[in-house]
Amino acid sequence: MCERTAALSAPAATRPARLRRIVGARTDNGRVPTYRDEVVVLRTQKLGEADRIVTLLSRRHGKLRAVAKGVRRTSSRFGARLEPFMVADVQLYQGRSLDIVQQAESLGAYGADIAIHYDRYTAANAMVEAADRLNEAEATPNQYLLLVGGLRALARGEHASRSILDSYLLRAMALSGWAPALAECARCGASGPHDAFVAQLGGTVCRDCAPTGAARLDGDSARLLRSLMAGEWDEVDAAPPAAAAAASGLIAAYAQWHLERGIRSLSHVEALR
Repeated sequence: MCERTAALSAPAATRPARLRRIVGARTDNGRVPTYRDEVVVLRTQKLGEADRIVTLLSRRHGKLRAVAKGVRRTSSRFGARLEPFMVADVQLYQGRSLDIVQQAESLGAYGADIAIHYDRYTAANAMVEAADRLNEAEATPNQYLLLVGGLRALARGEHASRSILDSYLLRAMALSGWAPALAECARCGASGPHDAFVAQLGGTVCRDCAPTGAARLDGDSARLLRSLMAGEWDEVDAAPPAAAAAASGLIAAYAQWHLERGIRSLSHVEALR
């Protein structure tokens, strides 16, 4: 018995969440139906002469990969709605290996406003790349909502692009169980504030726990890290440029350490400093 057949024949309570939702909605003729969800388009790749494979972060079904047929043709009804950074309500058919996009209605057309500003574009690329990595396993609705909020803020230019990216990375890591210690020592738990930050140890550390050569954290940078995590945008927008640059470097190091490999798009963001 193949893995998929075994999953379908298992008792309902033991089926994976996504299969429970889909199997529970079977049509009268017994066929597996289509299903709908809200999605953010993370990336696309060409398939054949007119199709694309789209990688999506969905609100209810986690990360999805699906085929969007004919979207590279100029006559496509929904090709522009399935570009990176776009938010859409999609209807998909469950295929054998990849699902198939049947319909797409725009919920947030952020791509154009992001793409015309290089700083927004590079920040958005880093955000969707991080989202792609963080959600290899089961994604949560909060991860979806956080990414949508970040892309919306970038498209509207609500704050500095790098600040939006930094806040997104900190909060996305926290949702994945990797919240950095910012108010206490990550190693011994001693109350802060502390003036050293070590990504490998999990955040700020006291002087007794800080290894030789640990990155030093001044008061402005420490306050900014806490504000970025909490979404205190008045404090973030008023931060000195030196503190913003220092905090960005620490956040990038922390995120890439826990993701176990670099976020390639961050190199383009760094070039804007």
